[in-house]
Amino acid sequence: MHERLNQVLGLVIDKAVKTGEPVGSQSLVDNYKLNVSPATVRNYFSELENLEYIMQPHTSSGRLPTEKGYKYFIENLMPVYTLSRKEGLDLTEALKQSNEEHRAVKSLAKIVAEMAQNAAVVGIGSHDSYYTGLSNLFAQPEFKDWNRIVSLSDVLDKMDDVLAKLRSVRFEHPTVLIGADCPFGSLCGSVVVSLPPGYMIGILGPMRMDYAQATAIMKKIQLLISEKKYDET
Repeated sequence: MHERLNQVLGLVIDKAVKTGEPVGSQSLVDNYKLNVSPATVRNYFSELENLEYIMQPHTSSGRLPTEKGYKYFIENLMPVYTLSRKEGLDLTEALKQSNEEHRAVKSLAKIVAEMAQNAAVVGIGSHDSYYTGLSNLFAQPEFKDWNRIVSLSDVLDKMDDVLAKLRSVRFEHPTVLIGADCPFGSLCGSVVVSLPPGYMIGILGPMRMDYAQATAIMKKIQLLISEKKYDET
C-alpha cells in the first residue's frame, strides 16, 4: 500500500482511537493540517474501503477502521510509544507494594487499568484469575449498546476459562489479540504477555484501543518482573 494511503489509514485510526467517533474527511484535513482537499481524502477513503481497512457505518457518517485495518496498522504502521517518567515510576511503585508476587501483580493490574483507561486481567497459576477496571471498559462508547454489554458480560462470567486458555499459550513478547483472535470477544482488543512463574497479564479494551501504549506498558512490566526478586515464603 502506498505511502499516502498508509498515512490516511494511520490518521483515521489515531482519531478514531481518541474520539470513538466516525472520522470525516474535513475533520481529518483540519485536525492534521493535511495539504490536500477533503475531496482527495474521500478518494483515499474509497481506496481504503475497497481494501476493507475502513468502513462507513452510516451513509451520512465518516469512516471507522475495520478489524483488518487495525491488524494492518499494528503489523506495519504502529509507532513506538514511549512511557512517560511518571508512567514508568507508577508501574515500579506498584510492584514495590508487596514482596509476595501474586499481591504485587494484582497491585500492578490496578495501576495498568487506570493508566490505560481500560480493564486489566491477570491469570495466576493454573486456576486463579483477577481483573480490575471494568468501569473503564463499560464507559467506552462501544459498550453503550445493551446487546454488547450482555455479550461482554457473558465473557466476563467465564473469565477463569478464558484466562486458562490464554495461560496455555506462552506469550514471550507483548502480543496483540484483536477481533476474531481475541478470546474476550470479537468487539474487543487486548495486549497480553506471559510472566514467570506461570502468570499472564493483559489489557482488555474495545477493538478501538491504543495498542502502542498498551504494548509499551506490557514491555515495561516484563522488564520490571524480570528484575524483581520475590520472597517464596
